[in-house]
Amino acid sequence: MDPTLRERAALVALLRLPGARWNETAHEVLEADSAVGVLERRLRLQDVLFDEDDAVEKAIVEAAGDITAWREEGLGFHAFFDAGYPTQLRDVHQMPPILFTRGTPTEDRCAIAVVGTRQATERGLGIARTVATELARNKVTVVSGLARGIDTAAHEAALAAGGRTVAVIGTGIRRHYPAENHGLQDRIAREGLVASQFWPDAPPSKQSFPMRNAVMSGYAAATLVVEAPWRSGARIQARLALEHGRSVIMPNELLEHDWAREFAERPGVHVVRDVDAMLESADQVIREAQITPDSFPEVLPFAWT
Repeated sequence: MDPTLRERAALVALLRLPGARWNETAHEVLEADSAVGVLERRLRLQDVLFDEDDAVEKAIVEAAGDITAWREEGLGFHAFFDAGYPTQLRDVHQMPPILFTRGTPTEDRCAIAVVGTRQATERGLGIARTVATELARNKVTVVSGLARGIDTAAHEAALAAGGRTVAVIGTGIRRHYPAENHGLQDRIAREGLVASQFWPDAPPSKQSFPMRNAVMSGYAAATLVVEAPWRSGARIQARLALEHGRSVIMPNELLEHDWAREFAERPGVHVVRDVDAMLESADQVIREAQITPDSFPEVLPFAWT
């Protein structure tokens, strides 16, 4: 078997082990420099009914078959040590060990996440559309989560402007959630990129959406929060963005919330008065990202092409 496929398959096999913690698995593989080596060690510690070498080989062959089938289906499969994996995600603690994609992966260093509540006001929807339109016209990738409300408005506006948009979803890549965004998700896959860190058929869950927010934050150079009450994924993403060392841009109307006033005191938070100021802050963040090309590692020392 090709060594590259063998390592990818070993990572999939590791993630399928009972009780596997995905973040810990990724960091263990990174430290060991080999997914195959970690799989061998893990299986050695488990009770197996047959020879350890046979168990390792069986797990690798089965996972390799799945990877081949996924790609034949048209799904992109990216292990965190692959050269095609988004380099900016390696910079965050919640780095997903694998990503499934539909569409066209690119570097996307110039990317801004536009997020907000599902129960958006008309004003909020208008802001999301205006911001996404201007970002798209200026060749900035608009990242969002394909949810109702602000996310949907941002994706649709970016596409209408002829720009690139990336949807990071909280389900498996084969699923369409919410159902009314089925057509939008398919269009993004044709014209941009849909990405998921979950197994292809995974359903939505309470845990999957905060995990999705972490990936959105890590993927983008900054998060622009349009509207976000206390119990919202957008607030969670703002917190994660600050943990990741990413900028957060938000309108001063959000200062009515305790969480926004608290965040406003932190470095990297831009509180702005209007849409023009939002776009100026986004431009500043993108310029800083472009002039610091070494801020993210290009590939890991053991990455395979």
